Amino acid sequence: MALKIRKNSNSKALPSVDFSDSGNSRYLHLGSPWIQGSMNLDKPYDIDLEYVQRMMAWLLFVPPSEVKNLHAMQLGLGAASLTKFCRKKLQMKTTVLEINPQVLNACRTWFKLPADDEKLNVIITDAIAEIKNPKWQACVDALQVDLYDDEAKAPVIDTVEFYQDCQNLLTETGTMTVNLFGRSSRCDESIEKIKQAFGVKHVWCFKPTKEGNTVIMAHKQIQTKSQNELLAASDWVSAYSGLPAKKWLKVLEAPSKKD
Repeated sequence: MALKIRKNSNSKALPSVDFSDSGNSRYLHLGSPWIQGSMNLDKPYDIDLEYVQRMMAWLLFVPPSEVKNLHAMQLGLGAASLTKFCRKKLQMKTTVLEINPQVLNACRTWFKLPADDEKLNVIITDAIAEIKNPKWQACVDALQVDLYDDEAKAPVIDTVEFYQDCQNLLTETGTMTVNLFGRSSRCDESIEKIKQAFGVKHVWCFKPTKEGNTVIMAHKQIQTKSQNELLAASDWVSAYSGLPAKKWLKVLEAPSKKD
């Protein structure tokens, strides 16, 4: 099927927001051909992309009975895949910090993002500055970070201070997942910065997807689940959410015992 692209109104300060349809998939673009998110048109509340699915791996460390009572926060809305999944599928309190109002408009118009309600709050703000606000400290159970410019070259911000600010958002049992991708991104350097902020033994790493996305998971507390415990957890995660959790265990690396 031919690619169809539609554009939202432009902004002097921010990139235009576009979408394209190809087959059964809809893709979000920020003024360039680079894909910033996607949606399955038949299953709009499922997570379509593999790396985005992996950003839900924190579920392996959470008792199933607690999920609905947790607070998820996304830094960057993208195509709203994580937001819709957390709010609609998992029934979690969900907060999003997104700088571009056009992205919010696109997600509400083209990507089935529901309106804000008692559990969903999308805030148009600079996430990098907003996460320093005392109101958010120690109140997020699942923090998902996917902040990229319009050309997806590298993370918008990638400093130890930023990752420390992210850690400050987390509850004592909270987890951050980060997508690392980009033509100029140096993944190993980013991982070292995350380890400096969280501690070496707190950081778990996925192997890169074939598209080149590396998802990093950093826990507020050290997690020491055995492979058997993770296998059992993957069964309930798959049953509860429909995510391919058992596949994650083949490409998820725990901190080295030598560290």
